[in-house]
Amino acid sequence: MSWLRIKGIKVLPLILVMLFSTLVLSGCVTTKSGGFASKADDKKAFETSLQLARSYIAQGNWDQAKRHLQYVEAEDKNNPETLEALALVFQNTGELELAEQYYLRSIRLAPNASRVRNNYAAFLYARGRYEEAATQLEVVVQELLYERRVEAFVNLGRCYLQLGQLTKAEDAFKRAFLMQGDDAAVLMSLAEVYFRMERFADSQRFYDAYLSKNPTQSAAALWLGIRLADKFDDKNSHASFALALKNLYPKSEEYLLYKAYMQQGNR
Repeated sequence: MSWLRIKGIKVLPLILVMLFSTLVLSGCVTTKSGGFASKADDKKAFETSLQLARSYIAQGNWDQAKRHLQYVEAEDKNNPETLEALALVFQNTGELELAEQYYLRSIRLAPNASRVRNNYAAFLYARGRYEEAATQLEVVVQELLYERRVEAFVNLGRCYLQLGQLTKAEDAFKRAFLMQGDDAAVLMSLAEVYFRMERFADSQRFYDAYLSKNPTQSAAALWLGIRLADKFDDKNSHASFALALKNLYPKSEEYLLYKAYMQQGNR
């Protein structure tokens, strides 16, 4: 190798100096195999993929959600948020056994995660497992700072309605009413439970309050309105609600109940 001489001192050629410098610098660069930058990048990629998965879940794009969740699960198999997201995906793609497994794993790892319990309760309710759903919601409503606590009380009351436990249902709905007395779902729930308890004046009062907040009624609300109208011999309201139920919800369960009700000679 030929050396250059500058004032009697041998030096390497410039091109070799640059090459050595490049090699030295490249040895200082943090790669994926370790280092603080790698850990930060991995964490950011994990969080981004989880956020994207939740966004796709909200859109109902289950395939894309699964793609991102496969990555985050590979990175951390025991992350409660990942497990919950997978449970939601499997629930909505009909893989119900898998969905329940993921819900339960998420709850075991994060027993105080009210959102997961609330979602699991909805899963159980949809399967007709009302007592199990109520058990989950009884835990959820104890979380004072849970942002969907009113909804959790309403859902707990609905579980008790399905179980025929009317006093417990009333208590749950009243707790929701104390927290958010102008909520349409709360008002409708109280109207329903009081009708079942044969407290028709109370039922009518909450039903009227519901109508003032929600003039566009659901099938369930119209069906309750018909029965209340009959209790108070209000033929005009009965006819109006019955016509709306027939026109708006002709294939609903409530309309089928109404037709059976009429065939039994209730009017």
